[in-house]
Amino acid sequence: MEEQRSQILNGNLRGQLFKFSSPAIIGMLVSALYNIVDTLFVGRGVGPLGISALTIVMPIQLIIMAVGIMVGIGSASIISRSLGAANTEKALKTAGTSILLNLILSTVLMVISYIFIDQILYFFGASAETLGLAKDYMSIILIGFISFSFAISSNNLIRAEGKPRAAMYSMLIGAICNIILDPVFIFGLKMGVKGVAIATIISQFISAAYIISFFKSSKSIYNFRIRQFSLNPALSREIIAVGFPSFALQVVGSAVFLIFNRSILHYGNNMYIAVMGIGLRVLSLIEMPIIGIAQGFSTLVSFNYGAKKYERVKTVFKEATIWTIGIAGLGFLLLMAVPSAILGIFTNNATLIQMGVNPLRIIVIFLPFIGFQVLGGSFFQAIGKTVPSLIIILSRQLLLLIPALIVLPLFFELMGVWLSIPVSNFFAILMTFFFVWWQFKKFNEMIKERDTKIFEVKV
Repeated sequence: MEEQRSQILNGNLRGQLFKFSSPAIIGMLVSALYNIVDTLFVGRGVGPLGISALTIVMPIQLIIMAVGIMVGIGSASIISRSLGAANTEKALKTAGTSILLNLILSTVLMVISYIFIDQILYFFGASAETLGLAKDYMSIILIGFISFSFAISSNNLIRAEGKPRAAMYSMLIGAICNIILDPVFIFGLKMGVKGVAIATIISQFISAAYIISFFKSSKSIYNFRIRQFSLNPALSREIIAVGFPSFALQVVGSAVFLIFNRSILHYGNNMYIAVMGIGLRVLSLIEMPIIGIAQGFSTLVSFNYGAKKYERVKTVFKEATIWTIGIAGLGFLLLMAVPSAILGIFTNNATLIQMGVNPLRIIVIFLPFIGFQVLGGSFFQAIGKTVPSLIIILSRQLLLLIPALIVLPLFFELMGVWLSIPVSNFFAILMTFFFVWWQFKKFNEMIKERDTKIFEVKV
């Protein structure tokens, strides 16, 4: 552990960023494949209404994921900063608390979802045509909720201890299983959306089993024992406080889906919901590598910030920004150049493809610069500054997208729904730039003050 800590604090930052981000990028891409593959097989095996049903359930899945993400990111920030400051005891206590906290929260949410499943689906935009398919999918998906939330949260714990490859393997195992099982249940057993859901939860159980085996091995610093699992009130509060911006982002994302679904049904129809479902999954495939970079970047920032190496924090931020712009820029070019070909991967319905070309091109405007906004939120979480992180993370959706989604359709109808995405992205990027500039200015002041003290001591 000490050798790895030394590398993070003193090694080449570009090399360290690649080391920590590459597995996370692969892991996040693999994670995106869950929804991509599900949508692809449903589009081919069930049709546009099946895609619409999955799109309706997606905001509910975002809320389910929110618990694991909040606990995972909150505890990972504390663990990485603790390890950076050589406080292993606090890191281990945080890990035990986070697993127990996640178990309690996810169980409560799963039970509530089962009790009110019909009302929830109607609330999120299910119509008479899609309710049955959406309920078939969601009722099965909920069975795997606890293991899924555990896997999401624990992946952050693994990355926080500096083992990004192990985190990648857990996601890779689950995604490969899902890719193999989807066609078996959909085409082989003719189970439709139920088959997709069964394939997904089996894959999630296998992923969770791998994580448990890793924790019990000598490769992990946690090596959990029963006595380590206690709900420490102070640590629980800190985990929730640091991770809450990410939780809020997921919940707001769910609200955005709700408004999207209702607006599209008001100004369009179920076919346009399918278009949005495909578009958002394609965007997630582009954004997942960016999130992977942000995850690797966060570990480096937390360690170096904990060790008061502010120059290295600034350098790794600039390096990560360059790479995210490159990745998102490539995705932007592809979506602008061949949108019909991309839509054709998911469906052979010519009408759906024709309807989706213009919306797909509109929603990717400003996509190349989204990485900077994602990094900004992760940056402030990594250094434990909840308020700016919360504002940045929520700005893109709650503060900007939802108002745009409400106002623009009043003037431009369905076109206003699509325009709301680039309009909100533009202002979110500007807001992030302001906060990052402000923090870098503070870093410069702290560096100058530190160097002055060192000079005085030498004199």
